[in-house]
Amino acid sequence: MRVLVVEDERLLADAIAEWLRDGAHAVDLAYDGASALERVGVNDYDVVVLDRDLPLVHGDDVCRAIVAGESAARVLMLTAAAEITDRVDGLGLGADDYLTKPFAFPELAARVRALARRCRPAAPPTLRRAGITLDPARREVFRDGRYVPLAKKEFAVLTELLLADGAVVSAERLLEKAWDEHADPFTGAVRLTVLKLRRKLADPPVVETVKGAGYRIA
Repeated sequence: MRVLVVEDERLLADAIAEWLRDGAHAVDLAYDGASALERVGVNDYDVVVLDRDLPLVHGDDVCRAIVAGESAARVLMLTAAAEITDRVDGLGLGADDYLTKPFAFPELAARVRALARRCRPAAPPTLRRAGITLDPARREVFRDGRYVPLAKKEFAVLTELLLADGAVVSAERLLEKAWDEHADPFTGAVRLTVLKLRRKLADPPVVETVKGAGYRIA
């Protein structure tokens, strides 16, 4: 999952990003509305966590632009404005969810996961294929009943492969969804992560390489 966190309080923004990254999400940061619009214009986000009171471009205008544009990202508006009228106004702008400050990080993460599911065809809370069971909420993976400890990127790549339901996923797609904007597309990070994932999932091999196309779990 690729998430953009837009928050001008840098310590809070960094804390949100760290929490979401611990859940194996790729997270980009923007500290003002103008930077947020630039990133939304070039990256394919699943969810935008959007503070309402932003410098340069107000959060309301960022929300309007996301809703009116071609982005399929879902918007979670995050703000200190807690009155019912504030929440109604925020949802009226096109936000998909609204969370007031102060908030609990586990609730924020749960709401982000719920919104991300709405960006794609409906998927069950637990993903299963080829003897693999993946629980996104608990961040647990089992292969034929055996617990498989995975690093964050390995977990993110496996999630994308399982969501594809047997279809081929390109390396470019995996890089876009499992790494943030600072990832170097020429490092071979996807190939190395897939190799480690194969080793941890053990025999029989389950992650196939489709030459010139990408990877799949048949």
